[in-house]
Amino acid sequence: MDPAELELLTQTLRKTMTTTAPGPALDTALAGLGWRELLAEFPDPAVATVFRLLGETGAHASALTDVVGSATLPYAGGRWVVWEYGAGTADAGLDEELPLRPVTAPTGDPVPLAVGRRAVGWWLLGTGHAMLALARGHALDRVQFGRPLAAFQAVRHRLAETLVALEGAEAVLAAAEDDLGALLAKAAAGQAALTAARHCQQVLGGIGFTAEHPLHRHVRRAVVLDGLLGSARELTREAGALVRSRGTAPRLTQL
Repeated sequence: MDPAELELLTQTLRKTMTTTAPGPALDTALAGLGWRELLAEFPDPAVATVFRLLGETGAHASALTDVVGSATLPYAGGRWVVWEYGAGTADAGLDEELPLRPVTAPTGDPVPLAVGRRAVGWWLLGTGHAMLALARGHALDRVQFGRPLAAFQAVRHRLAETLVALEGAEAVLAAAEDDLGALLAKAAAGQAALTAARHCQQVLGGIGFTAEHPLHRHVRRAVVLDGLLGSARELTREAGALVRSRGTAPRLTQL
């Protein structure tokens, strides 16, 4: 897939996700665009593009089950969830818009964690960029003491730190090729999205806490996705234990 084709696909997917109701309707629309065929033929750009756009647009679809299957998904804290439309959520800690239902024990075949973590990592990255765009727009438009918020150094620092975290996570996601790389990429994306949530909330101030502003939806989505397939904190500890047991740190990418 050349860059021109990828750009055209990105524009088409973005328009579809912003004009189609999330959930089953979006599943149908993605299937009509050939999402599953694209996943089979070009898995890496398909996953990166679709899941990043899900984060940027705030939409959701069952694309993750197309990637990992319909098995039970591990969740932070030793819990398990399934993606199931129509069941609602039984845990107030989960995103009420996502059809994630807690279960007591895993069922079905084991989840291919590496590909799943890369997919959720791209989703988290898109969510982080959505929050950054909201905060940046607010900083440019809002005037305090006769100056735009973007003119204040403290605001600039928060936005810059957010961008650096997101750019770093994207680099790790792009370089992830094996199980350890995917684990670290998911951890980096989760931490970057949580960093974005913290800094962007501070930039937006009180308006960011209101139900009328879209930030809270992205913050909630970031927290939930960070826990899916292992949180940033858990995965970082897991990676450290793995490196310690091996007695050496593998080269993850050629610098």
